Amino acid sequence: MKTFEIYDLEKELSIGNLLYYEKHKIFLIELAEYLDEWTAPLLFTAFVKRDIYTIPRDVSLMWVRERIIPVGRQNLGAILKNHRMKEYDEMRLLELSKGICSQDSLMIRPISEPLEYVKERNKHNLIDCTALPDKNILCFFKDGTTKKIALDDISGERDIPKVLANRQLYESCTLGTDGYYITFNDSIDIPAWLLYEKGRTIPIGYEDFLTFVKRNIVDTSESCEILSCTRQNLAYLVKQNQLTPVKKNVKGNLYLKKDIVVP
Repeated sequence: MKTFEIYDLEKELSIGNLLYYEKHKIFLIELAEYLDEWTAPLLFTAFVKRDIYTIPRDVSLMWVRERIIPVGRQNLGAILKNHRMKEYDEMRLLELSKGICSQDSLMIRPISEPLEYVKERNKHNLIDCTALPDKNILCFFKDGTTKKIALDDISGERDIPKVLANRQLYESCTLGTDGYYITFNDSIDIPAWLLYEKGRTIPIGYEDFLTFVKRNIVDTSESCEILSCTRQNLAYLVKQNQLTPVKKNVKGNLYLKKDIVVP
């Protein structure tokens, strides 16, 4: 990850952190909480008015693109060649310009690690999540908190009704970059701070959950060993609905240990 401070040269004011995740090519901006609608960059004013200081990845990318040579530039090839670049690279172009733009007095400067308030804020980022059958999301946060949030409770947020109306889209739920958000089909994001704020706390930690999985889930080989049977015998039990896998796979299924162990 690359980390930069966004600095206003005219106001002599630190605006926030720009984080760049190289593997996924994701930009994320964390604003300082002392900003208001007069000191925040214009693009972020609407967020600051709502006390939102972690800027979504699409808006963060928009800010970056406002400050670099556009991909449709007529002489782009010559510009890339002049800078010894083999392909269009938003981060590299931003570094070359130091983020300086004629529209304002902002710039970026590299720093070794995120600012302290960003580190503190990131404790409410996610470490894992899963979509439950009842349109609830189970979320595990970096501070050890576990929460369950009903999507119906945030149905007023943009694009959430689409998720609620489409089962396949809902079940595509995965963890976003560095736990900043969960994402559906890598196109509809819900920020971690909103999940943390709206979720109902559940008294179970992530380590407790992992311990349960390790001790209570068995694969096909373990199941055959416990039952002293062959894979064919196990497959027959499943076919006869005498045994139900919790997850099916062509290379082998996963089962609840309690369903395998004969009392």
